[in-house]
Amino acid sequence: MTSRRLTLQAGLAAAASLSTPLWAQQPRPWPQRAVRFVVPFAPGGSSEIIARATAMELTKSLGQSVYVENKPGAAGNLAMQEVARSDDQHTIILGHIGTLAVNPWIFDRLPYDPAKDFRPVSLLAKVPSLYLVHPDLPVKNLREFVDYAKKRPGQLNYGSAGNGSAGHLAMEYLKMVTETFIVHVPYRGTGPQLTDLLAGRLQAASVGRSGHPVRATGRLRCIATGTPQRLPQLPDVPTVAEQGWPGFEMTQWYGILGPANLPTVAVEALATGSVSALRQSATQEKFSTDAVIGVGAGPAEFARFIEQEQKRWKAVVDRAKIKPD
Repeated sequence: MTSRRLTLQAGLAAAASLSTPLWAQQPRPWPQRAVRFVVPFAPGGSSEIIARATAMELTKSLGQSVYVENKPGAAGNLAMQEVARSDDQHTIILGHIGTLAVNPWIFDRLPYDPAKDFRPVSLLAKVPSLYLVHPDLPVKNLREFVDYAKKRPGQLNYGSAGNGSAGHLAMEYLKMVTETFIVHVPYRGTGPQLTDLLAGRLQAASVGRSGHPVRATGRLRCIATGTPQRLPQLPDVPTVAEQGWPGFEMTQWYGILGPANLPTVAVEALATGSVSALRQSATQEKFSTDAVIGVGAGPAEFARFIEQEQKRWKAVVDRAKIKPD
């Protein structure tokens, strides 16, 4: 009986080990504790949606809590500096077109080096830019808008949420490729800018997700999207590329980075987990609702992408002489 009992206990132990995930049977090399996911912007908007959706799925795949911490200020520079100097190996940050590709050119001195102080992990998502005009403007598409603006150099105004904002960059990039002269009017935030655009005090603007509801009501006219392909949410709106400027793309993009000392095992775990997170139906549904485009590029591809974006935006910043507020 004793022999039989021992045999049965051994069999049950073996079965239990087979049903237990490998990571639960032995200590993981990384992470050993909760992971802090810093977002260098205030709560709300696209950064919040992308970070929280990704963090929720990473928590499942990593077996440790991944929590989001918003740390706004100085166009994202404060958070980037803090994470660049972090040595706890459990802090990561949401990188952005502004902090990685634009800030190096608009600030005389940057408290971090985008190339040396961080390890790219994964390009998570892109958020499309919409080009809007007031409905009183006698144009129905981007080509007509460009022709109208060229006949009236300096007579049209466009608004943005501030110098160096995504809307400012999007319009200056469009002005560069279309060779038009439209006057920039900076505001302190997207809300005041849209208020004046709706009132007709501005003629045009470029907005991201925040402009979708306004456009849907018919109170503003969307003449183009900055995406390579048309958006499923706006199938009737052609892209800038379709309307005569091939290769044009203007999207805000977001990705995960860690400090330069983040171990390779952490980079690999986060990159794999990020790709898995973007494939989940819950993430895709959330992204679709807010017109966010999931990407999921790995460390090497993300690093190349950042380098390309820095070259592209240097030309735009230099031409427009953009400086921070």
